[in-house]
Amino acid sequence: MSAPRLAIVGVGALGRHHARVAGELSGAEVSGVFDTDAARATAVAREFGLHAHASLEGAVAESDAAVIATPTVAHHAVAMRFLREGKSVLIEKPIAPTLAQADELVSAAEAGGAVLHVGHVEFHNPAVAAVLSAVGAPRFIETHRLAVFTARSLDVDVVLDLMIHDLQITQALVGRPVAEVRAAGVAVLTPTVDIANARIAFEGGCVANLTASRVSADRVRKYRIFAPSLYVSIDMAAQEVGAFRLQVRPDGPPQIVPAAFPVEKEEPLKRELAEFLRACRGEPSRAVSGRQGRDALALALEVRQAIDRHQRDVA
Repeated sequence: MSAPRLAIVGVGALGRHHARVAGELSGAEVSGVFDTDAARATAVAREFGLHAHASLEGAVAESDAAVIATPTVAHHAVAMRFLREGKSVLIEKPIAPTLAQADELVSAAEAGGAVLHVGHVEFHNPAVAAVLSAVGAPRFIETHRLAVFTARSLDVDVVLDLMIHDLQITQALVGRPVAEVRAAGVAVLTPTVDIANARIAFEGGCVANLTASRVSADRVRKYRIFAPSLYVSIDMAAQEVGAFRLQVRPDGPPQIVPAAFPVEKEEPLKRELAEFLRACRGEPSRAVSGRQGRDALALALEVRQAIDRHQRDVA
């Protein structure tokens, strides 16, 4: 499959960007866009010179693969329409609202020989990629993902909306099973949790302290890693890495010196879609697989359960 025909299903705020990037990406043929809001689908199609599918059935029939950027509650039903036909799917995070649905999606992809990727776009951030490929054995991780409140993605709480990005990256970085999860969170402007903090201990001793908020005054995307003789700070928004290393000298005391992590800036969504298309063509790709997306969801749900326990304990 040299140029898979790609459908974009769901063209809200994020799906519109998928349509924009896919339309510009070499090696892709966009079959069209589809949304249950036909007027929105028509407007996005016109904006980027694309076709608007009249129905989901038409999108399935006329495509080899799809990006699913619908609300989370619809991920399973829409993706299964493609997977049952053996067609590959990139599903926006979280992969599904429940583990049972996530497991069914993974099984359907494996049974049909289809590619299943999950859209954890920060995994494709060039600054994150530069660090993940070079840092091992972290001892402590601290993250802050803060956002100004918007009326988007309110079908899920802040753990599934924002924190799950850092949960997935942390799982990829640590590479060990979780030993303990503690968390607290509160609802501020919505009926669900809007700000949360989690402390996750992994087997082997690494501890991660993660904070996510969608009711902050400023936008922050910081990820800090403390490893043996190394400190790394990632600014995901700026796509920059600052790092320092302990240098042992045979002729004097140890020194703290800057450590270089070269970053080639690029739009993460473009990287994500390019990796998905490579996988669709049968080429090696760097991505968050369906199973890895399922594991990120499982950890996010553990965090939510820990928040519920904490709320009961303090009530």
